[in-house]
Amino acid sequence: MTERLRQPAEEALLGQKQAHIKRFTPTRVDKVRYLLRIAPGCAWQRLTRRVPRGRIHLIFNLADHFEPAIVPSDRRGRAPADEQERRLEIWCREYPRLANEWRDSDGCPFQHTYFYPAEQYDASLVDRLTEHCHAGWGETEIHLHHGVDVPDTAENARRTLTRFRDELQKRGCLAYLDGKGMPRYAFVHGNFALANSAQGRACGVDSELQVLAETGCYADMTFPTGIFHWSQTAKINSLYECALPLDCRAPQRKGRNLRVRREPQIFPLIIQGPLVFKSGGRRGFGVENGALVASNPPTVGRLQLWKQAAITVQGRPDWLFIKLHCHSMDPRHESAVLGEGMKSFLRELTKGATDRQETLHFTSAREMVNIALAACDGREGNPREYRDYRLKKVSRDQADKGALRSSEAVLKG
Repeated sequence: MTERLRQPAEEALLGQKQAHIKRFTPTRVDKVRYLLRIAPGCAWQRLTRRVPRGRIHLIFNLADHFEPAIVPSDRRGRAPADEQERRLEIWCREYPRLANEWRDSDGCPFQHTYFYPAEQYDASLVDRLTEHCHAGWGETEIHLHHGVDVPDTAENARRTLTRFRDELQKRGCLAYLDGKGMPRYAFVHGNFALANSAQGRACGVDSELQVLAETGCYADMTFPTGIFHWSQTAKINSLYECALPLDCRAPQRKGRNLRVRREPQIFPLIIQGPLVFKSGGRRGFGVENGALVASNPPTVGRLQLWKQAAITVQGRPDWLFIKLHCHSMDPRHESAVLGEGMKSFLRELTKGATDRQETLHFTSAREMVNIALAACDGREGNPREYRDYRLKKVSRDQADKGALRSSEAVLKG
């Protein structure tokens, strides 16, 4: 009897998993829609954008969807605690050995911005990651998977983000805008479904960007998505302010580009990585989306495509922003981020920069946005001067004192 009861239950569970996988697998129609969505922008930018001649500044950031609990074969599964600890210890030991030798023009090593999942908060793991970051190997920001099984609510998303934001700030991970106010953070949406833009999959919160704005998010670095993903916007290769209102579904689909001598007013800013067509592949072309994976590790050849995207603050064409992304805790992609492929890339990138007339700047998400904000304010010269331009890491006490002084100044005025 027990065996007969167990079998239908197992079959039902298998059916649920299959339905779940199907729900997150793009159909042929989805793929066609994706290509039609990005093709006009790719074609127009190929005709109108040019990398300027002469010396250029390349401002790199690697947005790492950093998930120690990831189980590649099960989207909703989590690795055991000891496995998560093992992965993190290996990373914190091996990454400095990999990156230490290859420095940018400012003397900084290539660094990751570790977008840690808020819903998977583990104090001991975050403590270890914080130690790694404070040693100079990156900065920690916020990642969030939600609404996967059932749609999330704005109230729950706000609660989750706020709690994790405050945990990071206790550890000195986050920044303050102009040294005052609430803690500020950068964000990456799990499953790319920002503001419920994936046809109801993996989110459920139409007003998510409003929630992000109200809890201190200064920039979203979700895009571009994985290839053929439903959430990919037609607006590509851009740094921009979202179209209003922020409380509607997917306001990131439209927006005003960042421009020299025009201070941004709407946060979070949208900081996109490269998305261009490339030659090759079974159909004669492929899509370059800045993802570092085992089947497509970083190379100087790919660098040319990232530069071709020509992502800039308008009016400052010689400052090119190259935001890449990876899942460094996914065992399948270890070779692309921690193996010989990455080592070779960093060697060729740094040693060949002079011949390519490139000045390299390896930045965190915060530093990249600071440089973009400096460009908006008309700042010139070397971008390295603006790594701490407006988003500054200060203690909570210092920030509270700054906010008090600001309030007193307003009252006196």
